[in-house]
Amino acid sequence: MESETTAEVMFDRRGRLGEIALDRPRAINALTHDMVTLIRRQLDEWAEEPGVETVVLLGRGERGLCAGGDIVSLHADATSGDGAASLAFWRDEYALNAAIAQFPKPYVAFMDGIVLGGGVGLSAHGSHRIVTERSKVGLPETGIGFIPDVGATWLLTRVPGRLGTYLALSAAIVGAADAIMAGLADTYVPSDRLPRLLLALETADADVAIAAHAATAPAAELDAARGWIDEAFAAHSVPGILAGLRRDPANGMALAVADTIEQKSPIAVAVTLESLNRVAALPSLNAALEQELRVSMHALRSHDFAEGVRAQVIDRDRNPQWEPRSASEVDQGRVEAYFEPSISAP
Repeated sequence: MESETTAEVMFDRRGRLGEIALDRPRAINALTHDMVTLIRRQLDEWAEEPGVETVVLLGRGERGLCAGGDIVSLHADATSGDGAASLAFWRDEYALNAAIAQFPKPYVAFMDGIVLGGGVGLSAHGSHRIVTERSKVGLPETGIGFIPDVGATWLLTRVPGRLGTYLALSAAIVGAADAIMAGLADTYVPSDRLPRLLLALETADADVAIAAHAATAPAAELDAARGWIDEAFAAHSVPGILAGLRRDPANGMALAVADTIEQKSPIAVAVTLESLNRVAALPSLNAALEQELRVSMHALRSHDFAEGVRAQVIDRDRNPQWEPRSASEVDQGRVEAYFEPSISAP
């Protein structure tokens, strides 16, 4: 057995398996730039090492795989920095997302517990994505004035129907079956079987090991809602989507989704919708990541990102003062400005 330990991520080699363990449990393994750099370096090494036939990603602690990026550091750069640190982080993080998608060996992600934002980027681009009864998967960015990134716009536009648009705009957090239906995961394995699966991966082919430990996922909660989700989220604008969600006063779930979206940053929701529309026409994940980098840098310098992180993460008063305050006040010119390339370098 060979292993290497750092302050934030651990690497272990056992038999045919290379293990990546995120190790910031108190922060639900939120990603730092150092973690991204170390993971990329290890993946590059294991890609070329014949003895490593499978890589597994997991998170230390009881709460989950990864709660996303280090939002507090990004907020500090947004409010008192020049953007250079955030640009460097996102460039390396998005390159890691692409490397995971292109990894030449089975890449097995244990999406147990909380898997949000950057955690989705680390896991959902993998070849084998495992969810459990504890999985809580989502892209919460619009709630902090940000826009889904880490290649999520690419993943969500490859989902049949409009489920991806619903998840991105509403920042909904879903369980195992819905994550599979949304194309963010592949296989359901009860959490108490994960230790045995991990052990099996040391000696067995990834497909064989996973099949031996998989179970039938519970019913997808969103399955019955697909009709009205597809209809409402097919609208070309956020006000149009909100109107569609409110069309049937007897549909309490749709009304609640409309209320939820109206609580998010109006400019972030509008830019998210535009991002998805543009990514749908792009040829590759790499092209989507390039667009996301431009959008992320614009978001970093926006009022709503600093305000959203303040309200949700720093002061925690849960009362962000968005500018503008409603979907009807969002100017399309402001939305389109997020996609201009000049912002990608400070």
